[in-house]
Amino acid sequence: MAKFPNPFASRSASLTPAAAPAARAAKPAPIPSDLIGGGAQDLIKDTTTAGFVKDVIEASKTVPVLVDFWAPWCGPCKTLSPVIEKLVRAAKGKVKLVKMDIDAHPSIAGQMGVQSIPAVFAFVDGRPIDGFMGALPESQIKAFIDRLIATNGSADEGLEGALESANAALTEGDAQSAAEIFAAILEEDKENLNALAGLARCYIAAGDFAQAESTLALAPPAKQTHETITGVRAMLELARKAPSAASTAALEAAVAKDANDHQARYDLALAQNAAGDKEGAVDNLLEIFKRNKAWNEDAARKQLVQFFEAWGPKDEMTLAGRRRLSVMMFA
Repeated sequence: MAKFPNPFASRSASLTPAAAPAARAAKPAPIPSDLIGGGAQDLIKDTTTAGFVKDVIEASKTVPVLVDFWAPWCGPCKTLSPVIEKLVRAAKGKVKLVKMDIDAHPSIAGQMGVQSIPAVFAFVDGRPIDGFMGALPESQIKAFIDRLIATNGSADEGLEGALESANAALTEGDAQSAAEIFAAILEEDKENLNALAGLARCYIAAGDFAQAESTLALAPPAKQTHETITGVRAMLELARKAPSAASTAALEAAVAKDANDHQARYDLALAQNAAGDKEGAVDNLLEIFKRNKAWNEDAARKQLVQFFEAWGPKDEMTLAGRRRLSVMMFA
């Protein structure tokens, strides 16, 4: 079973004297000018021990608040700061960021047991509910924020935005971050078909086909035939039978040697689809269909239909492939 481990591993600076060199005197980066003045100024702010209750505890009763514990001498803090500020601004008010310099205001960090920095805590309804340490990659911080919004924001808007973020992460190849967001959505709505399908796609990307199958099985019986689920199930079946990338060259050579080697051309189409070459896959299956419609009990047409189901009804190659197949069928 593919495991999507907790990405919030420490990439932080220890709160020991050895970790606080002469750079301690460095000044923190200023708050970006676009946050000064207007309603945006409350999205990101510095706080003090005296202001913590108002800026964090009270504020988190209306919107999730991230608290970034940092210090001027902390190198990873300087790496994290612009990234988390950028993502908070991009959330457009669905989450706030409060920054606390632990050198100037050490008591809160001490009470919360902060041992290394940067340390980020998420507060909701006046209490900390989640967090991470270290200067994580932007994709993982975004996943953290999206999970927070999905589970604590307004239901419809939060879930929709989280789904968009998860799908974008998966498209970019970050299956781990996508899986975490889909899982957070399912904590709120265990029968969300888009999240179930998305999580299954993450497992397919990780090569864990058994877990992908188990995830799809969590959809309610009445929804098992919904196109969202059947499309991913088709994707899973394709992944299971796709030839290895190493065999593609041999298949191409076989087709070049004998244009009527339909099995080689069929296997080549599967390999091309697995590699993301949808057009090549469609071309080869249509070529089989043109040469011998009945080959292997109509295998070429059936495989095209499975491709279209896996790609989705609005996919560009689904639309083009269906048109080309229809022309051949009724010519």
